[in-house]
Amino acid sequence: MLAYVIRRLAAMIPTLIIASMLIFAIIRLPPADFVTTLVAQAAQSGSSSDQASMAALRHQYGLDQPLYVQYLRWIGGLLHGDLGYSFEWQRPVGPLIQAQLLYTVLLSLASMVFMWVIALPIGIYSATHQYSLLDHLLTLIGFLGLSVPDFMLGLIYLFISAFYFHQPVGGLFSPGMESAPWSLAKALDLFNHLIWPTIILGLGGTAQLIRIMRANLLDILGQQFITTARAKGLREAVVINKYAVRVAINPLISVMGMQIPNLISGATILGIVLSIPTVGPLLLRALIDVDMYLAGSILLFAVILLMVGNLIADICLAWVDPRIRYE
Repeated sequence: MLAYVIRRLAAMIPTLIIASMLIFAIIRLPPADFVTTLVAQAAQSGSSSDQASMAALRHQYGLDQPLYVQYLRWIGGLLHGDLGYSFEWQRPVGPLIQAQLLYTVLLSLASMVFMWVIALPIGIYSATHQYSLLDHLLTLIGFLGLSVPDFMLGLIYLFISAFYFHQPVGGLFSPGMESAPWSLAKALDLFNHLIWPTIILGLGGTAQLIRIMRANLLDILGQQFITTARAKGLREAVVINKYAVRVAINPLISVMGMQIPNLISGATILGIVLSIPTVGPLLLRALIDVDMYLAGSILLFAVILLMVGNLIADICLAWVDPRIRYE
């Protein structure tokens, strides 16, 4: 297993290099750059800029260099822990996105825990009570969860909270609590503000996992080794939980690695809708303003999470199912 993990980590290096090239090329694909955005914003406010000023700004930000030089400058900084410089915010990218990345990962992990805690028992119940009234109801709710996007659920939550319950929505802290030092009260305040975003972000994935668990467990319950276990007189709970669920859970673990980027992208959109300080608002603004180092660092972070998530899923799969061996 250790040799397999080392090989996977080594294989991540060329993948990251290729991903960083594609990310940088796509961000710089539009003909405009950050200076062009500044000039457009100045024109909207009634100001004007001459060609000399624009050339000076491009030289200051290194935008007059060839594309490969700009890329090598960025990737060289990444090797030394420098994510680059944000043109829009006039700050290094690392300190700028540190808190937003932390909140994004926290919201995504909380949503993943919610998905598993809810989906696993519901999927088991639906499979063991096939075609019952509650199974039909849970199936309907699952299809609704898959069909309604996260941002729509966020808008519905905003509307109900503001117009019916007159509750302040948005953000992860109460007024005055965000700048306070960390304490138990601040942690509880963060937890209270995370509950609904966690549920909203995790509903779609929960519905998907329920359907996967139900379908796989139904297939496993019809196999010969389950019939043999029942013929030996084992209790039904032991047959289902110890034998059937242990095999049926494998596809859920495989899907777990793919859920991480979905949660990150969902947290990005939900952060914009609910004004949550995730990387979403920063990424949107960076893409609009062609702030290439800021946008590129956020997107590269999402790629890293995808690869790490797949590696963790493969390791968990081998741990749960002893039949799997990685040579």
